[in-house]
Amino acid sequence: MDEKSLKFLANQLRKPDGEPGRQVGEKMNESNLYINKYTIEELQVASGDKILEIGMGNGFFIKEIIFSADSVEYFGCDFSETMIAEASTINKQLIADGSVHLHLAAAEALPFDNEIFDKVFTVNTIYFWEDLEATFKELKRVLKPGGRLLISIRPESSMQKYPFTKYGFRLFSSESLSDVLEQHGFTVQKSTQKLEPEQVFSDEKVVVETLIVTALKKV
Repeated sequence: MDEKSLKFLANQLRKPDGEPGRQVGEKMNESNLYINKYTIEELQVASGDKILEIGMGNGFFIKEIIFSADSVEYFGCDFSETMIAEASTINKQLIADGSVHLHLAAAEALPFDNEIFDKVFTVNTIYFWEDLEATFKELKRVLKPGGRLLISIRPESSMQKYPFTKYGFRLFSSESLSDVLEQHGFTVQKSTQKLEPEQVFSDEKVVVETLIVTALKKV
């Protein structure tokens, strides 16, 4: 891919828009299958949980959370109108049932009351957070005392292999991500790193890893 195409892809990964964004969302369902699977396992969904996801994309994996336990209530926020529209279509019945709620909102300005979520998680979004302090302040605000925050990413060692990450991606290792969480009002519980099946980008095989850092809100 030439540099113009790489920059366009990076922008669409950050905020999918229009028909290209819809296609990117569908592709992410494939490329992010394992990181979402591992994240939902680490989330340890329990009956009655009220869960917030930041940046749910087209919402393909929402059903896996809803059906993990009884009486789960899911809230998803994304700042892409395209992804909100796609997620609303894919999860039409769950929205009608009242178990899924979708909001067009940025992570640093969440439209929720204080201390209402048992768990908050996000997959492959922290790379794009422009104001870490404001965003973590919001995440801490909406979590219940002792609530859990999961941040799932591809670690820096994996992301450096993708040429598009030089356009607007902030990369993290396990150590740097844990440090950021500790600095912004969270106590790190565990850091989990797992290999995924190899992926192909521009006809080259890439070794991919999932990194999940789980933290508790400090009280």
